[in-house]
Amino acid sequence: MDLELIAKECGISDGTDVGSVIQNIQNLDEKYERDNLVKIYNYLLSISKNPDILMCIIQCCDRIRDKSTLSFLLDLLLMKNMDGDKEAFINVRVMCTKAIANLKDTSAVTPLLYCLNNKDENYKIRLACADALGKIGDRYAVAPLIEVVKDENERSVYLRESAASALGMLGDIRAVDPLVSILEAQKGIWNKFTFLKERVIEALGKLRFDDNERVFNALKNSLLDESPQIRINAIEAIMDSDNPRAVETIKTCLVEDKDDEVKKNALIALYNLIGREILDEVANGADYPDSLKLEAVSMISEYEDDNGENEDA
Repeated sequence: MDLELIAKECGISDGTDVGSVIQNIQNLDEKYERDNLVKIYNYLLSISKNPDILMCIIQCCDRIRDKSTLSFLLDLLLMKNMDGDKEAFINVRVMCTKAIANLKDTSAVTPLLYCLNNKDENYKIRLACADALGKIGDRYAVAPLIEVVKDENERSVYLRESAASALGMLGDIRAVDPLVSILEAQKGIWNKFTFLKERVIEALGKLRFDDNERVFNALKNSLLDESPQIRINAIEAIMDSDNPRAVETIKTCLVEDKDDEVKKNALIALYNLIGREILDEVANGADYPDSLKLEAVSMISEYEDDNGENEDA
């Protein structure tokens, strides 16, 4: 198989219209089997210099997900052998990072950490690297991600959010105390830290902390936050905590919170924890607003439909 000839037929470097080149590349899977396609795509990755064409090739590689493509993707991510304006390749490198994450190869962790920790790197690249590290799942990334989350001098709060989400995906208990510290430090702070707190709470919800009172108290305090979404996230994390005070805490939120959507989520959480009885209590109770009663009645109807289907089965 002559890779140079195939590249020439696709029009990679002879000035052929970019749209036509992309179409030619997309048509390759009609002519070649998987193993040969991998070799062709890898070769095209190594010689193409056009961002739009590279995006197409990366998409083709990501559909196949062969480990041999990793080194070519890493070369692109690190801009090896690439000339010209780096800004023109930002989206290419982001897509590269997503394809690298899908390969789930731990040998990619060090290059990803290199880009993540480079504060001169474009923030989109760093965000993608944080997400990729979470998806790959290598515990070697935990400590560097913790440092990113803790870094109050980090210019991009979005990066801290992504690092927090990645720590939740990694599920390492070492992340618990740093994440709780963020909730405690940012208590009562609104604006740009709202989404960071949301991501931190989501991450804590994925970690096991049933015997950690500090974590539980931090989540309980988050039920008083100004942001309804933070309160909703805290309810979900408390629901998953297996803490013996979870039902009592969420029930207080069900009764006292002023936001209808928060109340609805508290009701769903309690239903997941204790079952049908909470629906009957809300539907028939005098202390609950009509909107919540209607939600309870709707859930009871779904519950009875599901039970009926199970009995028929």
